[in-house]
Amino acid sequence: MERPRILIVGGGFAGLECARRLEHKLAASEAEISLVTPFSYQLYLPLLPHVAAGVLTPQSVAVSLRRSLHRTHIIPGGAIGVDPPAKVCVVRKITDEVTAFKYDFLVLAPGSITRSFDIPGLTDYARGMKTLAEAAYIRDHVIAQLDLASTTLNQGERESRLQFVVVGGGYAGTETAACLQRLTTAATRRYPRLDPGLIKWHLIDIAPKLMPELGDKLGNTALQVLRARGIEVSLGVSVAEVGAETVKFTDGRVLPCRTLIWTAGVAASPLIGTLDAETVRGRIAVNAEMRVPQFDSVFAIGDSAAVPDLAKGDGAVCPPTAQHAARQGRRVADNLVAALHNQPLQPYYHRDLGLVVDLGGKDAVSKPIGVELKGIPAQLVARGYHIMAMRTNVAKFRVGANWLLNATAGDDFVRTGFLARQPARLRDFEYTDAYLTRDQVRQHAQSLLTRG
Repeated sequence: MERPRILIVGGGFAGLECARRLEHKLAASEAEISLVTPFSYQLYLPLLPHVAAGVLTPQSVAVSLRRSLHRTHIIPGGAIGVDPPAKVCVVRKITDEVTAFKYDFLVLAPGSITRSFDIPGLTDYARGMKTLAEAAYIRDHVIAQLDLASTTLNQGERESRLQFVVVGGGYAGTETAACLQRLTTAATRRYPRLDPGLIKWHLIDIAPKLMPELGDKLGNTALQVLRARGIEVSLGVSVAEVGAETVKFTDGRVLPCRTLIWTAGVAASPLIGTLDAETVRGRIAVNAEMRVPQFDSVFAIGDSAAVPDLAKGDGAVCPPTAQHAARQGRRVADNLVAALHNQPLQPYYHRDLGLVVDLGGKDAVSKPIGVELKGIPAQLVARGYHIMAMRTNVAKFRVGANWLLNATAGDDFVRTGFLARQPARLRDFEYTDAYLTRDQVRQHAQSLLTRG
């Protein structure tokens, strides 16, 4: 008999953990496991601010899938459409060839994209912090602004190049602003013609509190740390308009600025829109067993799935965090094994273990299992958590060695020239215009079935 085909879409925390668990639980003769992903690594997203700041090298947070997976077939491309009735997934390979794959069971773990709004100039001039390429680009861009500001004789140009705006007061935005501010502060020692007082970082968010999930006490502690470093934090404020050299806020202020980093939340992958399935705020609705109710052969996990949070109850869904994604990946693998063996499926249940926020250097705030920490103890918890969460020993060693090297030797503030003179817009990194319409997906599915 032909082996059942299990197709996993996405090589992030959820997808990788699902594939690993399936390899462990199923013999090679029991199922054929395939993983669709454009990159052969799992991106350790929480440490992207460290890459942007030069504390870690890009390779340190790119955890090799081929070190972790041994018999999963890795398909180099991105899923751009799914036809559940036909059990077909349409994939655009990294060569831009569009092909279709049949499956018996599908696990959707495509992750999320940067959430944007209809703000004039945003899509043209904002930079994201969602991919490894974006983090590498932002580092080059920030150092380039220091280089150019150091040489110009135009006061207006110098001022606009030395003002930086980060939008989003969540974990990604707060850590990005904190880590990059440390980068520019340290860099001024190598730029004798620059006045350190001219370098200004702004962190803004429409919410009234910074990282409200941490609670008032730790949120205020983080706010005090940022402001003590000279970062101007504006809450209850958003962006009204973005230009090539200016940023206008909703409170009327207009800043000369050529760097706006947008981290104001995430949205489910556009892949979800290609399915004719119920959604919850853009995320595909699933039951507690993470199965899509309309399609018995389809499961969904991670940032793009609205998985019921049974630990909280009251109709809550799990937040889009790595902690939940990894555990959902393991549970859905168990449920796939159960489905293959005609056994009952188990619901996903996980009580949040807490949060860590690394503000760079000795500064951090953490809340492991409800215990509030700050300073060095919080930093030890934060970095210890990240090391433990890395999937391979090689990745753990690289990250630890990079932290040690940066702490002892510092940074050389070198630009690599990555994407120099390129637009580097949000859509250029996240390929949000690559997805098919439902009619196009059905056409590809029909073509595959006809050939078959």
